[in-house]
Amino acid sequence: MLLSIGMLMLSATQVYTILTVQLFAFLNLLPVEADILAYNFENASQTFEDLPARFGYRLPTEGLKGFLINSKPENACEPIVPPPLKDNSSSTFIVLIRRLDCNFDIKVLNAQRAGYKAAIVHNVDSDDLISMGSNDIDVLKKIDIPSVFIGELSANSLKDEFTYEKGGHIILIPELSLPLEYYLIPFLIIVGICLILIVIFMITKFVQDRHRNRRNRLRKDQLKKLPVHKFKKGDEYDVCAICLEEYEDGDKLRILPCSHAYHCKCVDPWLTKTKKTCPVCKQKVVPSQASVRTQSFGSLSESHSHQNMTESSDYEEDDNETDSSDADNEITEHSVVVQLQPNGEQDYNIANTV
Repeated sequence: MLLSIGMLMLSATQVYTILTVQLFAFLNLLPVEADILAYNFENASQTFEDLPARFGYRLPTEGLKGFLINSKPENACEPIVPPPLKDNSSSTFIVLIRRLDCNFDIKVLNAQRAGYKAAIVHNVDSDDLISMGSNDIDVLKKIDIPSVFIGELSANSLKDEFTYEKGGHIILIPELSLPLEYYLIPFLIIVGICLILIVIFMITKFVQDRHRNRRNRLRKDQLKKLPVHKFKKGDEYDVCAICLEEYEDGDKLRILPCSHAYHCKCVDPWLTKTKKTCPVCKQKVVPSQASVRTQSFGSLSESHSHQNMTESSDYEEDDNETDSSDADNEITEHSVVVQLQPNGEQDYNIANTV
């Protein structure tokens, strides 16, 4: 029982652990979701649609503000020129990179190594948005900055009005105001509680079923209280209703309180492992009732011996009645003899009799 419960709890724990790990892994690989809000030197703003990459870190909740710099070389397939130095070393620079010639992860990694805090990759000859991904696990582990993808028309607008050289700046604003953890953690808590409740329910049901089975089965000490008869020819019952085999001399038969008998090897497993009822009449087997029953399969020898004892007792009673009748006859004959004698001898005989 303890082993089964332990295995059940281990399985539930493994399921919960795997589910949690997969969800957090999915969380770490979520796309960096953002919109681009651009300001020119006159503080006029414009919003550009983008599509986040499937790698890199998420943007901070308040967004990422920085100055836009064109990449040199534009494709960023090799190390690029780092951002310009300013008196304020805390300034943030975001690089604009052209698509093609190499993988997206290489472009973003080169931007990160050059000192940029984010990367914007734009399409060529198309305004379609592409979800940037990577199959190189080693490169993905090295990327820490967020990146997004925009169309060619949006890239041209950014170059013309909102670059660092034109006096503009941009803000990458995350579309989600709250991190996904705020939604995921309650979900994980609910899943964990549900798993705990399921385990408790299954353990309770297991214990109840086991207890019910014990009540419906016969214990070994109760089984020993049921009489066993050794079959011999001449007994009334000759076929076991379970195995349908005829009884042979020396077979051990288990006598049930309902007077049905079976092979011990056939009925004992039924009573101790299945149900404590007679397989034929379905009467409940109560060992205390077995001693009350006097007739059962194979109990003929006991009835014969009881009949012999009865006949012998009747015979003794007949003998006693015969002896008493003989004594009465003797007394009668004696009295008759006494009456025929003279008076003196009669008194003597009576005194001797008394």
